[in-house]
Amino acid sequence: MRRLLPILLTTAALTATPVAANATEPVAVSVLVPITGFLALEGTAQRNGAVLALDNPPPGVTVSYQVADTATSPEVAVTALQRALDRENPVAIAAPIFGTQMLAMAPIADRAGVPLITVSGTAKLTELGHKVVYRFFPTDAVVKVAQARYAVQELGASKPAILYQTTAYGQSGREHLVRTLKELGVEPVLQEAIDPGIRDLVPALERARAAGADSLLLQLHSGPTALAVRQAHGLGIGLPIVAGSAMHQPTTAALVEPVELKGVCAETASSPVSDTDGEMAAFAEAYRKRFGTEPDAFALGQYDGMRMVLAAVADGARTPAAVGDWLAGHRYRGLAMTYVSDGTGNMAHDAVIVCYDGVGRVPAVVKRYDAVDGVK
Repeated sequence: MRRLLPILLTTAALTATPVAANATEPVAVSVLVPITGFLALEGTAQRNGAVLALDNPPPGVTVSYQVADTATSPEVAVTALQRALDRENPVAIAAPIFGTQMLAMAPIADRAGVPLITVSGTAKLTELGHKVVYRFFPTDAVVKVAQARYAVQELGASKPAILYQTTAYGQSGREHLVRTLKELGVEPVLQEAIDPGIRDLVPALERARAAGADSLLLQLHSGPTALAVRQAHGLGIGLPIVAGSAMHQPTTAALVEPVELKGVCAETASSPVSDTDGEMAAFAEAYRKRFGTEPDAFALGQYDGMRMVLAAVADGARTPAAVGDWLAGHRYRGLAMTYVSDGTGNMAHDAVIVCYDGVGRVPAVVKRYDAVDGVK
């Protein structure tokens, strides 16, 4: 008998929008994301974005959804996926931000023909021929290009040190950072792999200083990113830091004192807390009211992705195959950007750089990179 790993499940039936009398039957969507473990901050934001979208479907659409915690294990994620496919018959799945889990889930979802809607940045996900992966966060081939360009072209970095996670996310980011730096004529003076469980980054930071680094490029998850920023400040290293997208998260910034954030920048797809006008501000306010916390680009990317799924359903796509075809063949204006598939499931093609001033924890958008991969 197959052993099933424990999974936390919650269920919600949506009634936020009045349904017309002739509305079709409800569709099901599964939300499978890491809300415990070292990716809890990212995964919780992802879940919240999906839930906010699903709680507010367009007129004439009703949705039921279930949320399962995938933690940080590929086995738990695969079990959650199999349960969802067997029990829920979803037309689409909000899938984990964790690249390692996505790589394990994609072949199963591919055979089932159910679209996986994710904000994972691991570039390899859309390079393996899976037809069901739809990524609503810029791939590392986009955001790492922005990160490297900003460090070199705007900050003048010529001897960067790269600290990257040993996970698929970290390795993917390192590969694209090194490639882009080489294209810019820059060679890293240090490339240090960091296990997510390490609680002291002082030795790695000291090695960066000893190597003569003039900047730090971070490709770390939320907790390790905050730790690196705090300890770099404590050591008085004084180097500019351009971090990965984990640093833009308000939940990450909350782990660091404002003064420790001075000189810290990050790549990301968007920064909802930095916009104070229009639709983005309305989204941020709705998010705060619903969850009591600040939104980030992971939440917004997942929100936009699920809104595009709901737009497909509203347009008559009632099966997983029909939803997938609609996503692949339509352009959708979301809040963060306009999404369109590049033919492999990469839907997001723009990036921004945000920086902190050392006074507060809300960053400013200082540079935009549109259509980095040439897709418009």
